[in-house]
Amino acid sequence: MTSAVPKQFLELAGKPILLHTVERVVSLKNVIQVVIALPARQISPARAMLRSQKWRVPVRCVGGGATRQESVHRGVSHAASQADVILVHDAVRPLCDSETMQRVLEAAWQTGGAVPGLPAAETIQRVSRRGRVLTTPPREQLFAIQTPQCFHAGILRSALERAHKAGFLGTDESSVVRWAGYPVAVVPGSPTNIKITHPFDLEVAELLVSGGTRRDALEDERSMIRIGQGIDYHRLVEGRKLILGGVDILFEKGLEGHSDADALSHAICDALLGAAALGDIGRHFPDSDPRHRDRPSLEFLREVRERVKKEGWSVLNVDATLLAQRPRLAPFMEAMRQNIADALGVLPAAVSIKATTTEGMNAEGHGEGISAQAVALLEKL
Repeated sequence: MTSAVPKQFLELAGKPILLHTVERVVSLKNVIQVVIALPARQISPARAMLRSQKWRVPVRCVGGGATRQESVHRGVSHAASQADVILVHDAVRPLCDSETMQRVLEAAWQTGGAVPGLPAAETIQRVSRRGRVLTTPPREQLFAIQTPQCFHAGILRSALERAHKAGFLGTDESSVVRWAGYPVAVVPGSPTNIKITHPFDLEVAELLVSGGTRRDALEDERSMIRIGQGIDYHRLVEGRKLILGGVDILFEKGLEGHSDADALSHAICDALLGAAALGDIGRHFPDSDPRHRDRPSLEFLREVRERVKKEGWSVLNVDATLLAQRPRLAPFMEAMRQNIADALGVLPAAVSIKATTTEGMNAEGHGEGISAQAVALLEKL
């Protein structure tokens, strides 16, 4: 995300992201103090912003370090000595629900440390610098780890201090705690506990917040809405057709996958399934099932629509973005919209599909693959 404004100060629903995050954390009844580690130049504006609110517990800002680990280390050094457990949360995860935070807290009490995680929805592969697949770890063992991460205060303090002295640098707090020899439990995370990293994340967060506002307004009519997001990536290879949104696009390469590898349809499937809390596309159409070999993904989309409908939801609209350097996708957009609309049983006006390049950056920009991102809005029948 490129912005002159630091991410945590960007506005979400008319309020800085940092305020949303602090409000979520303070809502936990067991919280006795909040310490925010920030770059020195951001401390003054953060304090001014925080002073505009009334907090039930002390909220203070301290100077962070050059790395996440050093910032956490400094923040922990300012934590209250009477704290039994310490919860570490990203300032730019403003939508973490209290249920997820409570699960992490309870598990940390029992095991000494806990983190929230989401099972990997895609096949994850280790890839060399030359872009060659090295190994494919079992997907059932892979989780996307979120925050908040929670640990017994003594364990976290000891692990951070030992790592500091040894020069060990972990990717997050759990990796430091595990390096120090302590166990860390994983509890179910939340798909709405998104980290604001890219402009698309902020768009999704705005939809989630506005969706919740509308749901409250319609509560008396017993009406509810749900928002889901989906992301899908596929590698471009020779000898495959390029299928996107059910459209066969003439190109020298196609997308690699078990089915027809239609990244657009897959992302929309995941968005719909996520909104209905039905898991992900891999759970419903596993690539280990030979019945799905080369299967058109529009069929997946029709089945997902029926499964969502069976749970009592109807599709209001879908907004999707394709990321590809080549080929030029604009001429195929209307056909994609019509195919997606037909599969979902909605009017084309309820389907938005956009395409963009990555300005030569990332795998898409290097012509190595194509990805798709989607947001879906469902309404209770």
